[in-house]
Amino acid sequence: QLQLVESGGGLVQPGGSLRVSCVASGDTLEHYAAGWFRQAPGKEHEGIACSSRGDGRAHYADFAEGRFTISRDNAKNTLYLEMNSLNPEDTGVYYCVADARGCSWYGLDFASWGQGTQVTVSS
Repeated sequence: QLQLVESGGGLVQPGGSLRVSCVASGDTLEHYAAGWFRQAPGKEHEGIACSSRGDGRAHYADFAEGRFTISRDNAKNTLYLEMNSLNPEDTGVYYCVADARGCSWYGLDFASWGQGTQVTVSS
């Protein structure tokens, strides 16, 4: 059973940058498609980015393209999300997700979820 633990959230000023991390245990993350979702207050989960299993090809939501970068460190069994030019609309709980079947923009397609890390963008 793959387990995911996020870290790195916090408070950042508008225009700032932040990197969140997700450490996997119980299996090799490289064998899974892995990505990030977020949930803003009062809103549904929203897909941000996904890294395909095997080749690690990155896929981004329109709002994330050019600002966010998803990456893996297979030696550390870790997934990252680098976020730049953050604005208050990026505030929310950020979740790491993974599934052996492949990338998807639907949260229900991912069998493994982390507990989430809070990102707050505010001055």
